[in-house]
Parts: sequence; C-alpha cells; structure tokens
Amino acid sequence: MALTKSEREAFLAEPHVAALSVEAEPGRAPLTVPIWYHYTPGGRPWVLTGTESRKLNLIRSAGRFTLMVDEVSPRLKYVSVSGNAVDMVAGTRDDLREMASRYLPPQAVEPYIEMAEKEHGPQTKLYLDPEQWVSLDLGSLGDLPVI
Repeated sequence: MALTKSEREAFLAEPHVAALSVEAEPGRAPLTVPIWYHYTPGGRPWVLTGTESRKLNLIRSAGRFTLMVDEVSPRLKYVSVSGNAVDMVAGTRDDLREMASRYLPPQAVEPYIEMAEKEHGPQTKLYLDPEQWVSLDLGSLGDLPVI
C-alpha cells in the first residue's frame, strides 16, 4: 500500500543510503549511484557531491533528479521522490559535519570530515524540490517472506 504523506516523510527522514538517479547522456541509461542525503519532514532533501563530478554535471544539465530509499527488513518499504534541482551552493564544513553526523557514530565524524576534505575536494550542496512521490509499504499485508 502507498504510504501517507506523513509516513513517507518520516521514512525519508531516517538515515538510509539513497539511490540518486539522473538522466545521462543520449544513448545511455540514467546514472544511478548511492549517496548520503539529509531530509527534515516538510522540507527539501539535500545532498553534497563533488563540484566537478559527473553526477553534478548531469544534474545541472537535466535540471532534476530522483532519490530513492528502501528497506527489506523488517518489511518491504520504499520511498522515491523526484523534482527539480534547486539552490546549488558551495558546500561547507558545517554541511559536511551535519551530513556525516547523520550516518556515522560521533567518534567517526571528525576523522571522516578530514578524509573527505582531502579526498573528495570541493563539494556542492544542492536541494531537491519534491514534486513527484512514489511509495510502497507491504507490511500491511501480514507476514510476507523477506527477500
């Protein structure tokens, strides 16, 4: 069954690793890559990505992208949100700290930031303006086998 607005927003607010998809060059399938993201219910999801990355160049060209998060246990559930890429700005150390704190234990945040600044280079922060939502929760169907 489809999730309600509040259910899909709550699920997206959990620290899942998203699959980001964006239209690629002509003759190629969409680029789909795992990515950390940040989301607060009622707001706009945002991501950090390399300023010179293929991913960001494709997003700039397409003007839009999709984030999809899912889980298979304890029940099959997913949320996909698509929309325009908006408010592309230079990523900051505070953005990186906020993102890393969402996914890593406290003692790993600062070491990760140091590594990311050295290895990943300049980052761009961009927001997704949510326009289309697709969601499913099969938990209401009872004891389905976990795939």
